[in-house]
Amino acid sequence: MVQSAILGFPRIGPNRELKKITESYWKGKASVDELLKVGKDIRAANWKLQKEAGVDIIPSNDFSYYDQVLDLSLLFNVVPERYTKYDLSQLDTLFAMGRGLQRKATETEKAVDVTALEMVKWFDSNYHYVRPTFSHSTQFKLNGQKPVDEFLEAKELGVQTRPVLLGPVSFLYLGKADKDSLDLEPLSLLDKLLPLYKEILNKLHAAGATEVQLDEPVLVLDLEKSAQDAIRKAYEYLGKQSNVPKITLATYFGTVVPNLDALKGLPVAGLHFDFVRAPCQFEKVLSVVDKNQTLSVGIVDGRNIWKNNYAKSSELVNKAIEKLGADRVIVATSSSLLHTPVDLENETKLDPEIKDWFSFATQKVKEVVVIAKNVSGADVKAELEANAKSVAARAASKRTNDEAVQKRVSSINEKMATRAAPFPQRLAEQKKVFNLPLFPTTTIGSFPQTKDIRINRNKFVKGTISAEEYEKFINSEIEAVIRFQEEVGLDVLVHGEPERNDMVQYFGEKIQGYTFTVNGWVQSYGSRYVRPPIIVGDLSRPEAMSVKESVYAQSITTKPVKGMLTGPVTCLRWSFPRDDVDQKTQALQLALALRDEVDDLEAAGIKVIQVDEPAIREGLPLRAGEERSAYLKWAAEAFRVATSGVQNKTQIHSHFCYSDLDPSHIKALDADVVSIEFSKKDDPNYIAEFKDYPNHIGLGLFDIHSPRVPSKEEFISKIRNILKTYPADKFWVNPDCGLKTRDWEETKASLTNMVAAAKYFREQYKK
Repeated sequence: MVQSAILGFPRIGPNRELKKITESYWKGKASVDELLKVGKDIRAANWKLQKEAGVDIIPSNDFSYYDQVLDLSLLFNVVPERYTKYDLSQLDTLFAMGRGLQRKATETEKAVDVTALEMVKWFDSNYHYVRPTFSHSTQFKLNGQKPVDEFLEAKELGVQTRPVLLGPVSFLYLGKADKDSLDLEPLSLLDKLLPLYKEILNKLHAAGATEVQLDEPVLVLDLEKSAQDAIRKAYEYLGKQSNVPKITLATYFGTVVPNLDALKGLPVAGLHFDFVRAPCQFEKVLSVVDKNQTLSVGIVDGRNIWKNNYAKSSELVNKAIEKLGADRVIVATSSSLLHTPVDLENETKLDPEIKDWFSFATQKVKEVVVIAKNVSGADVKAELEANAKSVAARAASKRTNDEAVQKRVSSINEKMATRAAPFPQRLAEQKKVFNLPLFPTTTIGSFPQTKDIRINRNKFVKGTISAEEYEKFINSEIEAVIRFQEEVGLDVLVHGEPERNDMVQYFGEKIQGYTFTVNGWVQSYGSRYVRPPIIVGDLSRPEAMSVKESVYAQSITTKPVKGMLTGPVTCLRWSFPRDDVDQKTQALQLALALRDEVDDLEAAGIKVIQVDEPAIREGLPLRAGEERSAYLKWAAEAFRVATSGVQNKTQIHSHFCYSDLDPSHIKALDADVVSIEFSKKDDPNYIAEFKDYPNHIGLGLFDIHSPRVPSKEEFISKIRNILKTYPADKFWVNPDCGLKTRDWEETKASLTNMVAAAKYFREQYKK
């Protein structure tokens, strides 16, 4: 009998219950007991859902109040010293490490002022994890027993689970050395860390766990021999321990073939592979599955929302059964379902034709069960017939193809992707237009999305206020943002984006070929959830999308106002893309739609246009080689197609957050000015990499994901360190990212201090 398994389930709750209670707790409006109760209720509902669906192997410890990697840092005491001196609870320490903490002293609490740890993308997904930070003084020890507690919690509810932990090698490999321990190689700490894994596995075994899932996603990267050796060392150690649960070693997001030698002969009970992202690895990975091991076939997509093709999936699983036997094969999700919305049944407004093509986390649970039953010989004829009908209907739908769009994409040539003149000539013309001071200041785009903005947007969507009333409200918000920026002394302004719900969804709603959900929320980081649009057909722009607001903002100030757009690759990557058309084609379709918008903005008098591409790095194939080279080429081409139709005097900006992009990759975009997330970087070599970058750069100076307000002196210190390496005449002063998630009070204070620091250096350079 083939078993079914889920690698992880969304922890946000069907109606974003976790976000609501967490943010209430941060604001002091909810108690810790209320927060913990909501978490417990979500876990119980998730376990119940999977058990009732008939899943054989149900995960636990896939829940987190912030981030699963951060949980592990806290569990193993990988807590930098700056967080340990405030007598914070474990939960508050977790939040301080994730988002920073700044509060005044009270009669019962110490004053706290601590920055967050670095946050980076989880492989090539839009999820962000908090990066473990190690030092020579790191002392591994167990802080509590979260995996055990949640296993026992499920057991008490009558659900036997398989606890999930990030494996020791991935935990170390994905971390970094603290700025005071830059000579430390995190993998060198493996010998000290492994006893902690043994200890937690012993505790799980004593609690009644019979199996455990250890995730080693780094196996899909280009691993050095030392990292491959570390995998062997770790699992030869853990797999031979007594009184530990059976270990399933799981990988996902790509092929493990180049690292297969690290897996051969390991004393683990099972291996999991992702055959959605890398079906080509099937035959080769079978060669490393020993006769006593199970093969977990990741065949239900944990990263996208398209309905599974039962016939196709069953065919692959049956091949595994032919090789190994039914008792050694498990049907599973390709990865955790963390990256998908919770339940399609919450979508009551989707077009029924399109809704029939989709599958969210709850539906994917059922897909895993049906495939397992089908290959085991159970009667699921009705489910198979309904599935085949849905798959065929999507393939035949006229809604997916637009010949005019396809023809326009085929006409793209090199001239369309090339600016009229090289950067030095453009810069000379732009200086005459803008006459900006040294250290020009700007922001990245959005300003706080207040409760009033959300209420009025909701009223407009529901039709309780007219379009004219809503436009009047939006214009009043734009004017308030413009006046504040003038008052604080920013040089290049933005309109604040009060009309936008999300930087991708807003444009997607105005581009033909997209569809949208009401409750399709997915966690991006912490309490930040996004509702990715879904690309269902060829993409085109019927009319202008952002010109009206930009023109109004520019009409009420003499300072330049940036037109704000989201780039083609980011629109693609932060959507659920089609799986029947390659991503290059989808990106170029979006590029043409945005090119029309850029041209319209310029024609309307907007002289600075920012086209954000924070997702370019995210989309980078995980391994070096032809696929990565091809991606970088078409991603840069898509950006240039969108932006190269303008005159030399029009200044093109772009923005990257949590990107770690190589300067050569950024250079290929040929933007006049780029801004890069930088505030949590503590490696001085990162600045040096950009020393010879020819165009202009703004390195982000404060973390917009934290409520903490840096002082003027802190800004001065950061800028001074940058200027040791980076030339002053090419340096812009700006935050890390947009200010949408921040409150106005902290936004005003942070920007005031930032501008004051820029003015300080202008005076210094005059001297």
